[in-house]
Amino acid sequence: MDNYEALLLGIIQGLTEFLPVSSSGHIELGKAILNNGSDEEQKNLMFTVIVHFATALSTIVIFRKDIWEIIRGLLSFKWNEETQFSVKIIISMIPAVIIGLFFEEQLESLFGGNILFVGCMLIVTAVLLWMADKAKDTQKKVSFPNAFVIGVSQAIAMLPGISRSGATISTSVLLGNDKSKAARFSFLMVIPLILGKIAKDILGGELTTTEENTSALIIGFIAAFISGLVACTWMIKLVKKSKLSWFAIYCLIVGIIAIGVSLYTK
Repeated sequence: MDNYEALLLGIIQGLTEFLPVSSSGHIELGKAILNNGSDEEQKNLMFTVIVHFATALSTIVIFRKDIWEIIRGLLSFKWNEETQFSVKIIISMIPAVIIGLFFEEQLESLFGGNILFVGCMLIVTAVLLWMADKAKDTQKKVSFPNAFVIGVSQAIAMLPGISRSGATISTSVLLGNDKSKAARFSFLMVIPLILGKIAKDILGGELTTTEENTSALIIGFIAAFISGLVACTWMIKLVKKSKLSWFAIYCLIVGIIAIGVSLYTK
């Protein structure tokens, strides 16, 4: 992977991790455009870990005050709002953890340039976003049962082409939750999963790097971190203003193009 590819894929990861257009789907499309196959990704798992860590770090920076309040609440050792929120986050992680632990090979088989599948899943994302954008806004907080259902959406969003933020925010809004609270919960719930996945990859001993790709790792990290900061901030504002339909149209168009290209090139 050269520095140009690292810059482009880093920007794609940072933007699409938060914008509801599917980071995994766009990474697959980006690799297809760059002819960067799955074999190279397996050889350079370090790059994937680095850009995911960059987006997790950008989330922590944006929500640093919220995270600090949660930590302070937990340290009080009381059943307060912060402790309840943390328990909801844990509940939301259960479905994704189960899928990640027991169905990792089946999930990975869906990656590797299956543009037709990505296109179909982008259309599913478009439908979810359109429905959520038309939902009425409320002041309702995410409940414990809601947290599990949103967690199921997060697990489904492990499929390439299903937007994690789009699926979780849309599900939360369709359950009747406040849009701002839905966005906050969606972005905070992914931090433990990303950090857990990074830890699993590190402990697995599969990460390798060479002097030749060190610059690509640095460029990818910076690109993903900066674009992640921008996308996360922008997304929060868009959810509040009910502008998700823009992304629904975008996902629909990209999905149709991906399906068309896939069928044409067969």
